[in-house]
Amino acid sequence: MGNYCFGVDVGGTTVKCGLFRTDGTLLEKWEIPTRVEDEGKNIIGDIGAALLEKMEEKQLNREDLVGIGMGVPGPVDQNGVVPGAVNLHWGRKDLPAELGGLTGLPVWAGNDANVAALGEMWKGGGAGTKNLILATLGTGVGGGIIVNGHIVTGSHGAGGEIGHCRVNRQEEEACNCGNKGCLEQYASATGIARLARRNLESSGDASVLRDMDPEKITAKDVFDACKAGDSLAVQVIDQFAGYLGNALAVFATVVDPEVIVLGGGVSKAGDLLIEVVKKVFREDAFYVSKEIPIVLAKLGNDAGIYGAAKLAIDGNS
Repeated sequence: MGNYCFGVDVGGTTVKCGLFRTDGTLLEKWEIPTRVEDEGKNIIGDIGAALLEKMEEKQLNREDLVGIGMGVPGPVDQNGVVPGAVNLHWGRKDLPAELGGLTGLPVWAGNDANVAALGEMWKGGGAGTKNLILATLGTGVGGGIIVNGHIVTGSHGAGGEIGHCRVNRQEEEACNCGNKGCLEQYASATGIARLARRNLESSGDASVLRDMDPEKITAKDVFDACKAGDSLAVQVIDQFAGYLGNALAVFATVVDPEVIVLGGGVSKAGDLLIEVVKKVFREDAFYVSKEIPIVLAKLGNDAGIYGAAKLAIDGNS
């Protein structure tokens, strides 16, 4: 059995690649551009070429590697088949057949957010646990759920799509998914900025946020103003925390995790983020769940390649 594996995290702009030892040591990481033109037909070939080139550079044979793990932005079934990935302009792709055919290596694939959750469980904020919820708060809200050390994929590859649970039935604006009132509309970076604009319109309260172009307000601006005691910003962050803390309490009732990990760009707000979300979570959670730790992700942009590597190692065991 080999002592190495590749972890690959396919994004809409770049593909992150990592060469790992099977004990979890990251030996090298690099990126290649994601060529989404022509329905993304070059992406798999580019990945295959990059990995074969790295094997040649490191003088690794196929027998030295347990395989390739991949995280992909979109649903992935338990056989590693992608029915379609909008951000990559893909239709149906059988990743083990296509990338495996190019490299001669076994391939395991999963949804990128789920795979990132596996990475955080293995070597990040949830290290040492087997049951975890990861909420990735970025442009959208991604999520991954790990139960007994395994990704919850679900029957349609949509397990862990926590950003698209409905948290506000009164919402009139549509989410990118087509529904209205999704968690993503309030708990993402764009959602927080949107809440700030709404509060500025509906309230006459003084705020440093009024000195900014409303369309350019960021989640960081709102958190910074909140930390400085700006009353309108405090109100916005309380609204955000209300939606996220309550949703996490509901998910915890279903999954009963050992830890909840918060990642993505919004997690740079640090201790304040944990504090406001934990307050609501503890108010709303089932009594046995109230003390579940809520922590910050530790792997940052590397969570995807770590999780992908773990997917390959587990798939081979």
